[in-house]
Parts: sequence; C-alpha cells; structure tokens
Amino acid sequence: MGLALNKDELSQYLAEVFPQVHKDFVVEALDEDSITMRLVVADRHLRPGGTVSGPSMFGLADVCVYAMVLARKGRQSLAVTTNSSLDFLRKPEGGKDLVATCRLLKLGRSLAVGDVLIYSEGSDQPVARASMTYSLPPAGSAAAKYG
Repeated sequence: MGLALNKDELSQYLAEVFPQVHKDFVVEALDEDSITMRLVVADRHLRPGGTVSGPSMFGLADVCVYAMVLARKGRQSLAVTTNSSLDFLRKPEGGKDLVATCRLLKLGRSLAVGDVLIYSEGSDQPVARASMTYSLPPAGSAAAKYG
C-alpha cells in the first residue's frame, strides 16, 4: 500500500491538529511497516519517585499508533481509539526520553490494530507494551475527508 504521508508531512500534520502537545512527540523514523516516536520527557511527565507516569506512556503509545495510521491512510484526523491495553513491564528511567516503535498488525477499511513497544532511551529492555485498536471513518464520509 505504501505511505500516504512521509516523515516530514506527518510531523507537520501532527503539529497542525495537536498544537497543544506536538512538541512532546517527535517522529524519529517512519517506513511502510513501522514508526518510531519519541516522548520528550519533561517534569510534567514524571510522577512522584521520578519515573515517567503511566498516562504519559499511554499517550506515547496512542499517538504512535495514530501517527502510523495517518502515515498509511493520509490526512484522516477523525480516526479514534476504540480499544487499548497497556502492560507496564518495568520502571522507566527518570530523566530519559521514552522511545516507542509501532507496527500495524491490521489496517482495514474500518479498523486499524497496532502493537507498540516502549523503551527508555538507550535501553534494550522494554518498559511497556501496548495494543491499540482504532476505528476509521467510512471512506467517502465527511469524517474521512476532514483534515
């Protein structure tokens, strides 16, 4: 199927539709099969004890799958999360960015399913694993043309 948006186009579109948080997330790498994104960890992402919070890790996983769907489908901002599962595997290292890699397991007409592994920068041991399902607007609908 190929990519509908390249890395630069995707980054620009994410900045347009999410101006409030676009600086938190950086597209590191993108190809037809996977995307790698970074959460630029700041104090607001930390919980007591200096570790990255669960909601911050969830946000990274969610944005990662969403971005991969956009990269494949194009400017279709009304795709929505319909199911998610997040396994916390080990404590993330405080003060280090998180890096996530997503692979789409299915990209259909109405659903997309992605698998995400999240790492503390520089570590080869994942800190979390997520599975996310997105509902896609029907082709030809006003929602599918939004963007």
